[in-house]
Amino acid sequence: MPSGRARAARIPFVAANWKMHLTREAGVRLARDVVAAVGEVEAPEVVLCPPATSLDAVGRALQGTPVQLGAQTMHWEPQGAYTGEISAPMLVDLGCRAVILGHSERRQYFGERDEDVGRKVRAARGHGLTPIVCVGEGRGERESGETDAVISRQLTAAIAMLAPDQLPALVVAYEPVWAIGTGLTATGEEAARVAALIRAQFGAAAAGRVRVLYGGSVKPDNIGEFLEAPGIDGALVGGASLDAGAFSAIVRAAATAAR
Repeated sequence: MPSGRARAARIPFVAANWKMHLTREAGVRLARDVVAAVGEVEAPEVVLCPPATSLDAVGRALQGTPVQLGAQTMHWEPQGAYTGEISAPMLVDLGCRAVILGHSERRQYFGERDEDVGRKVRAARGHGLTPIVCVGEGRGERESGETDAVISRQLTAAIAMLAPDQLPALVVAYEPVWAIGTGLTATGEEAARVAALIRAQFGAAAAGRVRVLYGGSVKPDNIGEFLEAPGIDGALVGGASLDAGAFSAIVRAAATAAR
Protein backbone atom coordinates (compact mmCIF):
# COMPACT_ATOMS: atom_id res chain seq x y z
CA MET A 1 0.00 0.00 0.00
CA PRO A 2 1.38 3.46 -0.83
CA SER A 3 2.80 5.51 2.02
CA GLY A 4 1.00 8.43 3.62
CA ARG A 5 3.29 10.74 1.66
CA ALA A 6 2.16 9.13 -1.63
CA ARG A 7 -1.47 9.58 -0.68
CA ALA A 8 -0.91 13.21 0.27
CA ALA A 9 0.61 13.84 -3.17
CA ARG A 10 -2.59 12.75 -4.93
CA ILE A 11 -5.18 15.45 -5.55
CA PRO A 12 -8.61 14.31 -4.29
CA PHE A 13 -11.12 13.67 -7.07
CA VAL A 14 -14.93 13.91 -6.85
CA ALA A 15 -17.05 13.17 -9.91
CA ALA A 16 -20.80 13.58 -10.37
CA ASN A 17 -22.59 11.03 -12.55
CA TRP A 18 -25.96 12.56 -13.40
CA LYS A 19 -26.90 9.46 -15.42
CA MET A 20 -30.10 9.91 -17.49
CA HIS A 21 -31.42 12.87 -15.53
CA LEU A 22 -32.05 16.57 -16.20
CA THR A 23 -32.81 18.56 -19.32
CA ARG A 24 -30.34 21.19 -20.53
CA GLU A 25 -32.00 23.99 -18.57
CA ALA A 26 -32.12 21.99 -15.36
CA GLY A 27 -28.55 20.81 -15.88
CA VAL A 28 -27.28 24.35 -16.31
CA ARG A 29 -29.06 25.42 -13.12
CA LEU A 30 -27.53 22.56 -11.18
CA ALA A 31 -24.07 23.23 -12.61
CA ARG A 32 -24.27 26.88 -11.57
CA ASP A 33 -25.49 25.91 -8.11
CA VAL A 34 -22.60 23.46 -7.73
CA VAL A 35 -20.07 26.08 -8.82
CA ALA A 36 -21.51 28.55 -6.31
CA ALA A 37 -21.44 25.96 -3.54
CA VAL A 38 -17.89 24.63 -4.10
CA GLY A 39 -16.24 27.68 -5.61
CA GLU A 40 -14.19 28.47 -2.51
CA VAL A 41 -13.27 24.86 -1.74
CA GLU A 42 -9.61 24.05 -2.30
CA ALA A 43 -7.97 20.73 -3.17
CA PRO A 44 -10.50 18.38 -4.79
CA GLU A 45 -10.66 18.05 -8.54
CA VAL A 46 -14.40 18.25 -9.28
CA VAL A 47 -15.99 16.88 -12.47
CA LEU A 48 -19.65 17.01 -13.53
CA CYS A 49 -20.78 14.32 -15.99
CA PRO A 50 -24.19 15.27 -17.44
CA PRO A 51 -26.10 13.38 -20.17
CA ALA A 52 -24.72 13.81 -23.68
CA THR A 53 -27.59 16.14 -24.62
CA SER A 54 -26.47 18.62 -21.96
CA LEU A 55 -22.70 18.49 -22.43
CA ASP A 56 -22.51 21.65 -24.52
CA ALA A 57 -24.83 23.72 -22.32
CA VAL A 58 -23.31 22.56 -19.03
CA GLY A 59 -19.82 23.01 -20.44
CA ARG A 60 -20.59 26.65 -21.23
CA ALA A 61 -21.90 27.14 -17.70
CA LEU A 62 -18.65 25.77 -16.29
CA GLN A 63 -16.33 27.90 -18.42
CA GLY A 64 -14.02 30.01 -16.32
CA THR A 65 -14.67 27.94 -13.18
CA PRO A 66 -12.51 25.25 -11.53
CA VAL A 67 -15.26 22.65 -12.00
CA GLN A 68 -14.56 20.43 -15.00
CA LEU A 69 -16.83 18.82 -17.57
CA GLY A 70 -16.94 15.06 -18.05
CA ALA A 71 -18.94 12.55 -20.08
CA GLN A 72 -20.64 9.31 -19.10
CA THR A 73 -19.32 7.10 -21.90
CA MET A 74 -17.75 7.18 -25.38
CA HIS A 75 -16.84 4.96 -28.32
CA TRP A 76 -13.30 3.75 -28.88
CA GLU A 77 -13.17 4.81 -32.53
CA PRO A 78 -12.52 8.49 -33.40
CA GLN A 79 -15.22 8.45 -36.08
CA GLY A 80 -17.22 6.04 -38.23
CA ALA A 81 -20.57 4.41 -38.88
CA TYR A 82 -21.58 3.98 -35.24
CA THR A 83 -25.08 5.39 -35.00
CA GLY A 84 -25.82 7.03 -31.68
CA GLU A 85 -22.25 6.94 -30.41
CA ILE A 86 -19.93 9.76 -29.35
CA SER A 87 -16.16 9.76 -29.89
CA ALA A 88 -13.28 11.08 -27.82
CA PRO A 89 -12.52 13.91 -30.28
CA MET A 90 -16.17 14.99 -30.04
CA LEU A 91 -15.94 15.09 -26.25
CA VAL A 92 -12.73 17.09 -26.37
CA ASP A 93 -14.38 19.50 -28.81
CA LEU A 94 -17.14 20.06 -26.23
CA GLY A 95 -14.60 20.84 -23.53
CA CYS A 96 -14.67 17.52 -21.67
CA ARG A 97 -11.69 16.73 -19.49
CA ALA A 98 -12.77 13.30 -18.25
CA VAL A 99 -15.05 10.39 -19.15
CA ILE A 100 -16.63 7.58 -17.13
CA LEU A 101 -15.83 4.20 -18.66
CA GLY A 102 -17.06 0.71 -17.83
CA HIS A 103 -19.84 1.75 -15.46
CA SER A 104 -21.79 -1.28 -14.26
CA GLU A 105 -24.95 0.01 -15.93
CA ARG A 106 -23.14 0.14 -19.28
CA ARG A 107 -21.92 -3.41 -18.72
CA GLN A 108 -25.30 -4.71 -17.52
CA TYR A 109 -27.74 -2.98 -19.86
CA PHE A 110 -25.68 -2.32 -22.97
CA GLY A 111 -23.44 -5.35 -23.14
CA GLU A 112 -20.09 -3.65 -22.66
CA ARG A 113 -17.37 -6.26 -22.32
CA ASP A 114 -14.10 -5.95 -20.45
CA GLU A 115 -12.19 -5.69 -23.74
CA ASP A 116 -14.52 -2.91 -24.93
CA VAL A 117 -13.63 -0.93 -21.82
CA GLY A 118 -9.95 -1.45 -22.56
CA ARG A 119 -10.37 -0.03 -26.06
CA LYS A 120 -12.22 2.97 -24.68
CA VAL A 121 -9.57 3.63 -22.04
CA ARG A 122 -6.84 3.59 -24.67
CA ALA A 123 -8.82 5.97 -26.90
CA ALA A 124 -9.56 8.33 -24.01
CA ARG A 125 -5.92 8.60 -22.97
CA GLY A 126 -4.88 8.98 -26.60
CA HIS A 127 -7.01 12.13 -26.82
CA GLY A 128 -6.01 13.58 -23.46
CA LEU A 129 -9.13 12.61 -21.50
CA THR A 130 -8.91 11.30 -17.94
CA PRO A 131 -10.62 7.90 -17.83
CA ILE A 132 -12.71 7.23 -14.73
CA VAL A 133 -12.60 3.44 -14.93
CA CYS A 134 -15.36 1.68 -13.02
CA VAL A 135 -14.86 -1.77 -11.52
CA GLY A 136 -17.06 -3.69 -9.13
CA GLU A 137 -18.69 -6.98 -8.26
CA GLY A 138 -22.35 -7.97 -8.28
CA ARG A 139 -24.22 -9.35 -5.30
CA GLY A 140 -23.89 -12.96 -6.43
CA GLU A 141 -20.18 -12.54 -7.09
CA ARG A 142 -19.70 -10.99 -3.68
CA GLU A 143 -21.59 -13.75 -1.90
CA SER A 144 -19.58 -16.43 -3.69
CA GLY A 145 -16.27 -14.84 -2.75
CA GLU A 146 -15.38 -13.68 -6.28
CA THR A 147 -14.86 -9.98 -5.54
CA ASP A 148 -11.09 -10.03 -5.98
CA ALA A 149 -11.22 -12.08 -9.17
CA VAL A 150 -13.85 -9.79 -10.73
CA ILE A 151 -11.94 -6.61 -9.86
CA SER A 152 -8.67 -8.05 -11.15
CA ARG A 153 -10.24 -9.23 -14.41
CA GLN A 154 -11.98 -5.95 -15.12
CA LEU A 155 -8.96 -3.80 -14.31
CA THR A 156 -6.49 -6.00 -16.19
CA ALA A 157 -8.57 -5.61 -19.35
CA ALA A 158 -9.02 -1.86 -18.78
CA ILE A 159 -5.29 -1.11 -18.68
CA ALA A 160 -4.03 -3.82 -21.03
CA MET A 161 -3.63 -1.47 -24.01
CA LEU A 162 -1.89 1.37 -22.19
CA ALA A 163 1.80 2.18 -22.13
CA PRO A 164 3.36 2.36 -18.65
CA ASP A 165 3.65 6.15 -18.81
CA GLN A 166 -0.12 6.44 -19.41
CA LEU A 167 -1.10 4.58 -16.23
CA PRO A 168 -0.61 7.28 -13.56
CA ALA A 169 -3.27 9.51 -15.15
CA LEU A 170 -6.03 6.95 -14.55
CA VAL A 171 -8.79 7.31 -12.00
CA VAL A 172 -10.32 4.00 -10.87
CA ALA A 173 -13.73 3.96 -9.20
CA TYR A 174 -14.63 0.96 -7.07
CA GLU A 175 -18.40 0.64 -7.32
CA PRO A 176 -19.78 -2.51 -5.72
CA VAL A 177 -22.73 -3.19 -8.03
CA TRP A 178 -24.87 -4.47 -5.18
CA ALA A 179 -24.62 -1.02 -3.54
CA ILE A 180 -25.53 1.19 -6.51
CA GLY A 181 -28.93 2.78 -5.97
CA THR A 182 -29.81 0.35 -3.18
CA GLY A 183 -28.94 2.45 -0.17
CA LEU A 184 -26.41 -0.22 0.84
CA THR A 185 -22.70 0.55 1.04
CA ALA A 186 -19.50 -1.33 1.60
CA THR A 187 -17.58 -0.54 4.77
CA GLY A 188 -14.56 1.73 4.79
CA GLU A 189 -12.45 -1.29 5.70
CA GLU A 190 -13.68 -3.21 2.64
CA ALA A 191 -13.16 -0.19 0.38
CA ALA A 192 -9.58 0.13 1.64
CA ARG A 193 -8.94 -3.55 1.00
CA VAL A 194 -10.20 -3.29 -2.58
CA ALA A 195 -8.21 -0.07 -3.10
CA ALA A 196 -5.05 -1.95 -2.14
CA LEU A 197 -6.01 -4.73 -4.57
CA ILE A 198 -6.48 -2.17 -7.34
CA ARG A 199 -3.10 -0.53 -6.71
CA ALA A 200 -1.40 -3.92 -6.70
CA GLN A 201 -2.30 -4.24 -10.39
CA PHE A 202 -0.17 -1.24 -11.27
CA GLY A 203 3.60 -1.08 -11.36
CA ALA A 204 5.45 0.60 -8.51
CA ALA A 205 5.81 3.85 -10.47
CA ALA A 206 2.06 4.20 -11.05
CA ALA A 207 0.51 2.61 -7.94
CA GLY A 208 1.11 5.63 -5.73
CA ARG A 209 -0.20 8.10 -8.32
CA VAL A 210 -3.40 6.44 -9.55
CA ARG A 211 -6.41 7.85 -7.75
CA VAL A 212 -8.96 5.37 -6.41
CA LEU A 213 -12.54 6.46 -5.70
CA TYR A 214 -15.43 4.84 -3.91
CA GLY A 215 -18.91 4.84 -5.45
CA GLY A 216 -22.19 3.18 -4.57
CA SER A 217 -24.89 5.09 -2.67
CA VAL A 218 -22.40 7.77 -1.60
CA LYS A 219 -24.02 10.44 0.58
CA PRO A 220 -22.83 13.27 2.84
CA ASP A 221 -23.52 11.16 5.92
CA ASN A 222 -21.37 8.19 4.85
CA ILE A 223 -18.59 9.71 2.74
CA GLY A 224 -16.41 10.37 5.78
CA GLU A 225 -15.93 6.65 6.43
CA PHE A 226 -14.60 6.12 2.92
CA LEU A 227 -12.36 9.18 2.83
CA GLU A 228 -10.76 8.00 6.06
CA ALA A 229 -10.01 4.61 4.49
CA PRO A 230 -6.37 4.21 3.38
CA GLY A 231 -6.01 4.47 -0.39
CA ILE A 232 -9.37 6.13 -1.12
CA ASP A 233 -8.93 9.50 -2.82
CA GLY A 234 -12.50 10.64 -3.45
CA ALA A 235 -15.85 9.51 -4.78
CA LEU A 236 -17.93 8.88 -7.87
CA VAL A 237 -21.34 10.19 -6.82
CA GLY A 238 -24.65 9.17 -8.37
CA GLY A 239 -28.00 10.19 -6.91
CA ALA A 240 -26.56 12.63 -4.37
CA SER A 241 -24.89 14.58 -7.18
CA LEU A 242 -28.32 15.76 -8.37
CA ASP A 243 -28.56 17.94 -5.26
CA ALA A 244 -26.05 20.80 -5.15
CA GLY A 245 -26.10 20.92 -1.35
CA ALA A 246 -25.46 17.20 -0.91
CA PHE A 247 -22.81 17.10 -3.61
CA SER A 248 -20.96 20.15 -2.29
CA ALA A 249 -20.95 18.58 1.19
CA ILE A 250 -19.16 15.56 -0.29
CA VAL A 251 -16.67 17.82 -2.04
CA ARG A 252 -16.01 19.70 1.19
CA ALA A 253 -15.48 16.42 3.04
CA ALA A 254 -12.88 15.42 0.44
CA ALA A 255 -11.13 18.77 0.85
CA THR A 256 -11.03 18.35 4.63
CA ALA A 257 -9.69 14.79 4.38
CA ALA A 258 -6.87 15.99 2.13
CA ARG A 259 -5.47 18.45 4.68
